[in-house]
Amino acid sequence: MTVEAPPAVSYGALVPVSVHFDDLDALGLLHNARYPLLVERAWVAYWEARGVGFEGDWAAAGDFCNAVKELRIAYDAPVTRTGGYAVHLWLERLGTTGLTYGFRFCSADGLTTYAHGTRVLVRLDPGTLRPAPWSDALRSAGRELLPPRD
Repeated sequence: MTVEAPPAVSYGALVPVSVHFDDLDALGLLHNARYPLLVERAWVAYWEARGVGFEGDWAAAGDFCNAVKELRIAYDAPVTRTGGYAVHLWLERLGTTGLTYGFRFCSADGLTTYAHGTRVLVRLDPGTLRPAPWSDALRSAGRELLPPRD
């Protein structure tokens, strides 16, 4: 299934995703466990479009050697059909070793929100699996995803 690129958002990034038949539950609704999966796929697509790959090598992963500390999600409206949707991604906080990103699972045009939430990641040292600082490259790229501050 081909998904067209969604329109621009005022901050962060709007990344197209597809909902398939096997993502739906027995009642024909997008299964609650699929929302975080689709958000994760949107993040991978976002970074891969910027030349960052995911090979599974902890030492080579750099900033992508990280772990989820917390995931919060609220479901606003049911998704009842397969097809093209989008995930709006942004950074809420970029700390020394952790970051919080926000997301909205939404219609392809970004106008209807079906679910929203946050996820906290901690950057890990590949040898010790203890918190480690984010690189300057990630900090620079991450600034593009921060919402404007009043």
